[in-house]
Amino acid sequence: MDAITRRNALTACLAAGVSAGAGSLAACGAVRPAARSSTTKVHVMGTIHGRHRTSSAYSLDGLKAAILKAKPDVILTEIPPERVAKAFETFEATGKVDEARTNVFPEYSDVVIPMAAAKGWQVLGTAAWTSEIARARRDALGAIENAPARSAQWAEHRAAIREFVQKVRGKSDDPRFIHSAEFDRLVAKSREPYARYFDADLGSGGWTQINEAHNNLIEEALNMLSGQGLRVLITFGTAHKYKIRERLAARDDLALEDTRSLFA
Repeated sequence: MDAITRRNALTACLAAGVSAGAGSLAACGAVRPAARSSTTKVHVMGTIHGRHRTSSAYSLDGLKAAILKAKPDVILTEIPPERVAKAFETFEATGKVDEARTNVFPEYSDVVIPMAAAKGWQVLGTAAWTSEIARARRDALGAIENAPARSAQWAEHRAAIREFVQKVRGKSDDPRFIHSAEFDRLVAKSREPYARYFDADLGSGGWTQINEAHNNLIEEALNMLSGQGLRVLITFGTAHKYKIRERLAARDDLALEDTRSLFA
């Protein structure tokens, strides 16, 4: 079995394990790295999606350099689990990723997928978003925005977002600021009215609910990888990062690394 075939088989096995909440890297045929602690070392890296293409502070090249410093064995991504295989298949066939959801995020189409294909890293999808959730969320928010009875709630939500934008102006693409406790505090504050007022309306797409669903997939993957001394890189949009770190802080089988150090 060649390296590409083996990696695709392993990725499919791991993805099936995440969906089922069972399995392990060893069970999928991977070899545990030698001479490492059994603790899983985890970096949670916030990404800025399309802005990576235009930012000089947090460019795609800067992202690539940081990932190389992290030296991951496995990368958990903001891609739905069932879409990762097609992203790799199309890249390996044509040299370009041709998978609709993955292509929304240049950090994956231009950096993670090509790097993983070259280096043999395992990539897992741990995003809970679906097109149905996105459509329902868009429609519900449109109704809320245009409902006179909800105008005060909408105004408070928008004011919180404007305050966040003002406070991060000039540094919203600075990766060292993004990976700071202050940034996480500002994001959490900015999303509080949104969650408080609209979670009940948005169902699976509510801020609390969707982050819980993302985190459930992330934890299922980490449960599979636990105890094998692996280095895991979790990549999600910057706004989700504080929710991921909060959830993982309670685990005693992993060490949350200082991701700022990757951008020194």
